[in-house]
Amino acid sequence: MTDLMLRSVFCFQPCCEIKSKRRTSRNMTTLAEHSGIRIAADNPNHHLWNNHGTWFLHYTVHPTPFTKERIRRSLGTKDLGVARSRRDAFFSHVAGKHAAA
Repeated sequence: MTDLMLRSVFCFQPCCEIKSKRRTSRNMTTLAEHSGIRIAADNPNHHLWNNHGTWFLHYTVHPTPFTKERIRRSLGTKDLGVARSRRDAFFSHVAGKHAAA
């Protein structure tokens, strides 16, 4: 035999499926999408990140209950006041979109 030859074959057919009598776990089900926007009142620059003079919006999303993804988007400004207003507009848009759904 060479290394390229198959040594065993597995065949999974629907007719051979064994039905489990166990109840499905509710812990692994996907939950409805919840938007939780957390803004620290004592930090007016929460979710803002300065990268060499340009302000970015930095936030985390959870696409599933077991994963997370960090998002950074350029706000396209070097002015902190404009960056704060664009951040607030973005989060109000997200909150309004979630409320409509």
